[in-house]
Amino acid sequence: MADDWGMLLFRHLIDAGIEEAEAGELTDDALAEAAAAGVEPGSMYGPALTYAGALARTVRQATRHAAPPPRRRDAIVLRLRNVTKRYRRRQVLREVNLDLRAGEVAAVIGANGSGKSTLLNICAGLTRASSGTVQRTERIGYAPQHEGVAPLLTPAEHFRLFGAACRMNRKEAVSVGSQLAAQLGWRPRRNVVASHLSGGTRQKLNVVLSELNGPDLILLDEPYQGFDQDSYVDFWDQVFRWRNGGAGVLVVSHMLHDLDRVDHVLELQPVGES
Repeated sequence: MADDWGMLLFRHLIDAGIEEAEAGELTDDALAEAAAAGVEPGSMYGPALTYAGALARTVRQATRHAAPPPRRRDAIVLRLRNVTKRYRRRQVLREVNLDLRAGEVAAVIGANGSGKSTLLNICAGLTRASSGTVQRTERIGYAPQHEGVAPLLTPAEHFRLFGAACRMNRKEAVSVGSQLAAQLGWRPRRNVVASHLSGGTRQKLNVVLSELNGPDLILLDEPYQGFDQDSYVDFWDQVFRWRNGGAGVLVVSHMLHDLDRVDHVLELQPVGES
């Protein structure tokens, strides 16, 4: 039954104008998700013809959201000028400067307490700088070091929630999120809430959410915490896929041996009280 439904889905996707390779991937994903849930795909998705039509619309919409017009490689996606942050008597950042262009990766390094996470919060617009200027592109994604996910929501529910903010429909968001997760070596399981995921898998969810809308600027605060070696390699492969696709990436890292692969290194020094 599953094989017959899968062949029908594949054929209907081709008829709807989906490229053969992508139609095969979409069919495999649907069959795998149904198998993981232990149900027939027809009972999960409905008739193959109807689901193929929904998927075809999703692919066209995902192309509009995730593939904006080609970016100029010299376009500035983030500019920091003399950015300073002070909390009462304690100064955290002092006159930080950076130009990050489309198709570049910048690493932020520094000792504990040097303000790395504070800087990313400022770049994301979650914290205001005390002085200086921050200019950034409108389309940004952000993966914080901690938190960032809702413990009682499943990965698919996260995809739908974040997708809604990007004007993606429910099926589109889940489809795009699942494909991005696969690039990190992760296939989300149905009905498993975030609080039951391992720390490393929650971080993968954070990374996927940061790129769900195909942003021009991606901010990552040590998102690989809890990754095993293979996942860590997958993560950096993904970072450079973003760069090759024209996105600018700013990543907080303490892995100094990876710095020879990035375009800029921004080292922060602890400022202390003043």
